[in-house]
Amino acid sequence: MLTAVGVVLATLLTLGSLTGCVVNTESTVPPGDRVRAERVDAIAEQLPPAIAESGRLRVGSNVPYAPNEFKADDGAIVGFAVELVEAVGDVLGVDAVFEEADFDRIIPAVQAGTLDLGSSSFTDTLEREQSVDFVTYFSAGIQWAQRVGEPIDPNDACGLRVAVQTTTIEDIEEVPAKSRACIDAGRPPIDKVKYDSQDEAANALILGRVDALSADSPVTAYVIERSEGRLEPAGEVFDAAPYGFVVAKGAPLGPVVQQAVQHLIDTGLYARIVDRWGLDEGSITTSQINAATS
Repeated sequence: MLTAVGVVLATLLTLGSLTGCVVNTESTVPPGDRVRAERVDAIAEQLPPAIAESGRLRVGSNVPYAPNEFKADDGAIVGFAVELVEAVGDVLGVDAVFEEADFDRIIPAVQAGTLDLGSSSFTDTLEREQSVDFVTYFSAGIQWAQRVGEPIDPNDACGLRVAVQTTTIEDIEEVPAKSRACIDAGRPPIDKVKYDSQDEAANALILGRVDALSADSPVTAYVIERSEGRLEPAGEVFDAAPYGFVVAKGAPLGPVVQQAVQHLIDTGLYARIVDRWGLDEGSITTSQINAATS
């Protein structure tokens, strides 16, 4: 989730035609089985012994944040990043076991060793790199959404009500910075309206309770795609930054996961996963450890 302490959409979204609200439904999960990979011994043999012996990669994730992480109708955690981690597990010869957790508790759990990996649309930032390492796997920016025919300028939103998901970079940095600029210019601040999930934020916009929505670009694109023509982009994508899987600072697991992600990229399996979820625009060609520039 593009978050300076970062979170990106809610349980897959579609609009209820009778209520006009976003509804979670398994039907928005891409059809067919997930993309699978073969074990690569040269990479798997570098796994820390404790993980290799357990046969499990303990992964912390906060949902809902579709299309990256969310729950299907049967309660299983699914999504683009989930499928990518599962493919990483294939390469490493272990099962990725997802544990639902509050977003702000995932990094501390990785630091404490109760989780091996954090996968919750974390934005790789210089500030976070002081405490944990990131293995990059995607590039996301910030994208605003508006109701069709009701134009909003993200750079001139003083006095408007803007929905954000709590603890995202939009909540913590982006919208507050825009609001401060309004005040400094002698104009009314932005009324930031916080929601616990992205589907609630999307519903608020659709129902006219807010004027715009700000979220990570893949999340906003997913909301718009499933809005039955009621929502559209407001402005361009901006402030692109890498998403990264979180590992403990200096942990040997980091380079192993990076090699696994790069293997998926080099073999075309990464492209298949990205394409399956319709997120080609943010795909990368090189996975890095700690690629933040800000």
